[in-house]
Amino acid sequence: MTVVAVLRSDPSAAAPAAMRPAAALVLDLARLRARRLVLWQEEVWRAGRSSPDQGLAITAGEVAWLLAGDEAARHETGFLAAHPEAAALERTIRDTEAALAADGAWATLTGSFDLDLAEADLLVLLAAAEIDPGLQRVFAYLHDDSRLTQPSAGLSRRLARRPGSVWTGEALRRWRLASPLDDPSPLALTAPWRIDPAVMTALHHGDWRDPRLAGAVNLITGADLAGTLPLHAAAQAGLAACADLREVELTGPPGIGRQTLAARHAQSCGGPLLSADVPLLLAQGLEPRDLVTLVLRQARFCRALAYFRDADAVPAAEWDLARRLGVDYLRGVRLPSAAGAEVALPPLALAERLQLWTARRSDPAPSALFTHRLTPAEVRRLADARPGETARIGGRRPDHALLSRLPCPYDWDDLVLPPDIARQLREFADQVRLRWSVYDDWGFGRLAHLGFGISALFGGPSGAGKTMAAQVIARSLGLDLYRVDLAGVVNKYIGETEKRLREVFDACEHAGALLFFDEADALFGARMQVKDAHDRFANIETNYLLQRIESFDGVAILATNRRNDIDQAFVRRLRFVIEFMAPRADERLTLWRRALPSHAPGGEPLLDDIDWRLLADRLEMTGAEIKNTVLAAAFLARAEGERIGMRHLLGAAQRELAKQRGKLPVTLREAAGA
Repeated sequence: MTVVAVLRSDPSAAAPAAMRPAAALVLDLARLRARRLVLWQEEVWRAGRSSPDQGLAITAGEVAWLLAGDEAARHETGFLAAHPEAAALERTIRDTEAALAADGAWATLTGSFDLDLAEADLLVLLAAAEIDPGLQRVFAYLHDDSRLTQPSAGLSRRLARRPGSVWTGEALRRWRLASPLDDPSPLALTAPWRIDPAVMTALHHGDWRDPRLAGAVNLITGADLAGTLPLHAAAQAGLAACADLREVELTGPPGIGRQTLAARHAQSCGGPLLSADVPLLLAQGLEPRDLVTLVLRQARFCRALAYFRDADAVPAAEWDLARRLGVDYLRGVRLPSAAGAEVALPPLALAERLQLWTARRSDPAPSALFTHRLTPAEVRRLADARPGETARIGGRRPDHALLSRLPCPYDWDDLVLPPDIARQLREFADQVRLRWSVYDDWGFGRLAHLGFGISALFGGPSGAGKTMAAQVIARSLGLDLYRVDLAGVVNKYIGETEKRLREVFDACEHAGALLFFDEADALFGARMQVKDAHDRFANIETNYLLQRIESFDGVAILATNRRNDIDQAFVRRLRFVIEFMAPRADERLTLWRRALPSHAPGGEPLLDDIDWRLLADRLEMTGAEIKNTVLAAAFLARAEGERIGMRHLLGAAQRELAKQRGKLPVTLREAAGA
């Protein structure tokens, strides 16, 4: 009879001192109801209608009592009203029930999830069993089965004295507040149940703290938005006009402000936003279905609008199930799906980027704000960087095996080109630098509805300065320069080339890097007459490139020494076509003088008498050939322990020209003879 003695002790005395009212009241109520039932069972034993230690024997008196039905219920009601201890228990139970119903945490729990009385009664027993594990022996005693230590719906109905209540447990199961243990039929009154850990934290702490969501959910209130600039007014209006938020997808790249927009909408509706990091939750091992339900029930308890960050990985079927829970939520995705209504967050206009900058910094904005369509997160990262670190966009470099980053050591002064070509290159750089001022501030973006990118074709012989010009432009604009690995892009399998090209374009478009196609004729060649399947698929690749280069939002340069092999459809889609030519005599003179320093860094003279005019007039070489010639001459002179002279230069030039052209020109023989 130890169980009876424990239940007869003061229930509140056993509650931990730090326990919040909801948890203490639940424990008190479970004990009080159990004591009431034990009193009645003792009366039944005394009347000979049952025996506490009868073992396997079933007496005739017990059978008669069990079959008495309503008469037995009337006897129980009469006993509880007449017995002094039972009557006192009845009053205490009613007071405890009223106090629990008035408790904020319990009222929020039962009201948020629409629990009926039977479900709330079972939740009382389940929570009490977690708070005081010793009660599990009491429940086994009351079940008259030592194996049934966990509460059941039948026991909770008996303890609460609600024999006519209908039991389904549907709300408990739908919201996963509790679940039956190893029973194929959750509707069975004898099935044992266990409570969810998150419910216990709500009773203990007064708020919802699901351990499975720890570190991946964040409650954003209006105070968290204080001081932030309102952006994306059109998207905000579009979101407010949506009839059913559960159908809405907020689309845009990372950092564009999808979560902030969702938080502003939640604030306008009078509540907070519960933001859940979907990739992090999936990485922690949660299944998509569990993830969605756990987040939505926390939002329901907190009366918050749920927001799923980067929700692309959750299958559409899970969202169909989520809509049935009746909790408003929004999904943030990069690309819209066919299943939802899209509210797109467009890139920030230049004025908005500058507004974000000036809200955090008083110094002039860096060039990256003018050349890149930075997201709000990137603008903040730039503004918060230390002085001298704002020239580049941190964290935006594309990480792709088909792209190799080229150094950009050259400046405009290093380029030796005819004035008209130099002017076109500067115009190209100016268009990249000023494109958002023209597109956004002046409104000319309406004329570039397919894409806001700027592309150029650099044609001309090898060594004429095409790659160097791309390096100069990238450096002047503060852009990273990435060269495409053509050997890795082109693939014999159908569709693979287009897939790799899409990855390359997307990587550079997001990163804001300058995309450089060297020997571009290998990819952008003219379409051919279809004679077999190979021709047809080759034309498909070209057609894809035509579409992608037109919709490309970044900066691209195509370089080729076979300009006539480029498909004319590409040429129409390029903003600039610049034809590089072999340098003329005056330009070659400048190249020779720049390539040959008069003194070493330590001050040592390096040159003997050099006939600069002869080198420029008689040696028709490109800039790359002059560079190679100078390097070879320097090694020849160093090996002989002499300064660099005409003999070294002409000998090196002879080998360079023979290497490039297969034979020694007459002009070089004449020059050597001179």
